[in-house]
Amino acid sequence: MDGTYKSLRIEKADGIAELVLTGPGKGNAMGPDFWREMPEALRALDADDEVRVLLVRGEGQNFTYGLDLMGMMESLGPLLTGESNLALERSRLLKLIGEMQQATEGMARCKKPVIAAVHGWCIGGGMDLIAACDFRYCSQEAKFSLREVKVGIVADLGALQRLPRIIGEGNTRELAYTGGDVDAVRALRMGLVNEVFPSPEALLTEARATARRIADNPPLVVQGAKQVMEYCADKSIADGLRYVAVWNSAFLQSLDLTEAFSAFAERRPPKFQGR
Repeated sequence: MDGTYKSLRIEKADGIAELVLTGPGKGNAMGPDFWREMPEALRALDADDEVRVLLVRGEGQNFTYGLDLMGMMESLGPLLTGESNLALERSRLLKLIGEMQQATEGMARCKKPVIAAVHGWCIGGGMDLIAACDFRYCSQEAKFSLREVKVGIVADLGALQRLPRIIGEGNTRELAYTGGDVDAVRALRMGLVNEVFPSPEALLTEARATARRIADNPPLVVQGAKQVMEYCADKSIADGLRYVAVWNSAFLQSLDLTEAFSAFAERRPPKFQGR
């Protein structure tokens, strides 16, 4: 367990890192500590060769209430209500938004698979965060809301860019324009989540089981699959095929491949080392 962060906790065991949102704002709201600490934590986990999979979850009754408006007033207030509110304040606000974007960008750029396990509310910045994950599970009481429009903000941390790839243009526009709530049933129907579980406890059990299955696979191959899919997202099929051919030509030969063949021949479970 890593106790150096105020807004999150990291628990690592057997190749799996659980990144737990802890606040300190109500409902694990995202305040200054979160925006400063999340990019740092993600860089450390991405560089840690012992970590093969990340599981993101919230502590307590909710995933996150999103942006901690009161907690951010010290940073945002002078930039929004300053006496001049001209070029200097505009430039500083632009810089602050760019810094906050590194929390979700760091999640998206992580070379390890990232699973989001959502229970309770997932609001605003929480939607930006889970949109940057590889896939999402939730429990049946979970609710989702891209609520920035309700507080006079255009969502600016990645949801408007990533959600159309996940749930389509129409669903994303509806969420962004209305700021309405989506329950677990509709979240599953629109493809926001892969599966819904009957309780937060069942959600965490199954999310951990999925993380375990991923972590038991050759880590460099899993990371290669993620990199290929990210590259292919805005490329033609022909470009994607060429890229994966080059990837396998460069990285197919490995001790893990030898281990896979040996384990098959010896009728035993393989033990992959990421080499």
